[in-house]
Formats: sequence, structure tokens, C-alpha cells
Amino acid sequence: MARKSSLGNSLPRSLQRTKAFVVANLILWGVIGGWYLFQPPARQAEVSRLVANCFDSRKQVTAFDAAWDLWQLYYSNDYVSGTAAGKLAHLYGGVPEMARAGSTGGLRVLANVGFQTGYSDALGEPLWTAYHLREGKLGETPPRPEEFAVDPRTVARVEPEDYARSGYDRGHMAPNHAIALYYGRQAQEETFRMSNICPQKHALNAGVWKQLEQRIAVNYPARFGEVWVFVGPVFGEKPARLKRRVAVPEAFYMIVIDENEGRVRTEAFLIPQDAPAEAEPGRYLTSIDEIERRVGLDFFAQLPDEAENALEARVAGRVW
Repeated sequence: MARKSSLGNSLPRSLQRTKAFVVANLILWGVIGGWYLFQPPARQAEVSRLVANCFDSRKQVTAFDAAWDLWQLYYSNDYVSGTAAGKLAHLYGGVPEMARAGSTGGLRVLANVGFQTGYSDALGEPLWTAYHLREGKLGETPPRPEEFAVDPRTVARVEPEDYARSGYDRGHMAPNHAIALYYGRQAQEETFRMSNICPQKHALNAGVWKQLEQRIAVNYPARFGEVWVFVGPVFGEKPARLKRRVAVPEAFYMIVIDENEGRVRTEAFLIPQDAPAEAEPGRYLTSIDEIERRVGLDFFAQLPDEAENALEARVAGRVW
């Protein structure tokens, strides 16, 4: 009898949760709709774009995303006044600069169709990679290339075989899926050059790192119009090497930039190499100041000093 009672009660609870979800969504849409009627035309256009994306399942934007974004955009203190002058293709705020001397040697800036990279021949991998995603019609992603390739523009000439039986994945810095989606087949193939690759443990590469890459690729442009991204490795004092060539990072950073109406905000992550696959991204939120301290780079040199200092000191309160 107890089992029958338990099974009988499970369905009503499930229906109650569904009903609560539907009611919450209706309330949210009602609040957004009422607020919308009293906004100026430019703001109404931004709201209309955001709401329309909620009904495109590929963009994975929820009513809660829309409500939160509108609050952040118009009423929160997350944004800093100031924008970068002369944004260069994929680089927001200029090319990252070396803040201190170290064992990395000079960086070779490599330009690709869908991203740019600051490559260290001494370490055998990029120290920074930058890409820019702008909202547009999402097409079909080309098939994944079958092979990685040596980049002849580098002196290190790291080969795919250098990673063989190492216990590390060939981890993309500029993500294959996002670059293919927004820039096409040629750009996708460039992400498979070894100049775009770092050693990543599989749990990280296929776990929280991939989760963030996919959210940034599909969800963020739909919500914010466009975003800029910097990613790269973090090294200890004496990193291990794969076949005495490729340095093994102890962590990775990711910086996302959102600019709107003369204001800018960022979210930054510092994720250890041994992050568990099921880890929540929010536990790795950090400040850009901390990333700069760990990697020895200076980001956003083209921003006004006051805006740069304020932006880099902040830690996002939640994952966007």
C-alpha cells in the first residue's frame, strides 16, 4: 500500500512543478511587456531583439535570461563607462602586452580568419587567443576536420604527435565549433593548427571548458549582440613538458567582454587543469587583475586608465 501511495503522489508533484514554472514564465513575460510599453524606441528595439531570440531554440535564451539581462543592462552597476578606441578585429582593447619579463620569450602574433593568437615558441603554445562573435543567422556547422596540422608560421613547429600518449587532449583555445559557426570552413580548419592548441586534461576539455565555450558561442551573441573573448594557459614556475617541447599549464583563463552604449563589462574565469568534468563554471569566477598577476599579461591597454582599473578589479557576481 505504501508503494502505491508513493507512486500516486509523484505525478501531482510533477504537475505542480510544471505549473509553477509556467506561471513564473507568464509573470515574467507580463512584467517585461508592461515595462516595454514605457521605454524609448531604441530600448524597445533592443528588447524586441532579445525577446525574439527567446523563441529560437538554437540560441538557448530563456525568459529568465531576458529578464536578468534587461535588469543588468539598464539598472545594475556591472558596467563601467568607457570603451576601447579602434577595436582591432578580434582584439578588444588592443593586443595584450607582456607585463613582466619571463621565460616565454617574445610572442609571435598570428592572424587567422576567425581569431588571433599571441604564440610563444619557447612554450610551444599560445599565451593568449582572441576571438569576436557577433549575432547573426546560425547556419550548419561544417564537419569537424579529421586531423591537426603543424603551423609553418611558428619556429617551434609543434606536431600533433607530440601529444600522443601524454594523458592530455589537444585543447583548442579558439573553439572549433564557435569559429566554424560564425566564420566558416576555412576558419574552422585554422583552429586545428597546433598554434591554437594547449595540453588539457580530458575532464576539463570535455567538461566545464566546453560548457563555457558552447554558452559563449550560441547564447551570448543572442543576448548581448556581440562579445569579445580572450583565452589562454596559466603556467607554474617550472612547468612539465610534453616530449621536452610543449609546456603543460596548471590552469586556464577565459575573459568575456560585453560592450553596450559606451559602457563595458567583463566576466573572467580561472579554471585549474584538474577541474572535475561536472564542475559549475561559477565557482571559477575571478578578477582580471588576478589573471594578469598569474600570466604576466596586461589586457585592455587602449581603455582609459580609470575604466581599465575599475573593470579589471571586479569579479562578476554570477555567470552571465
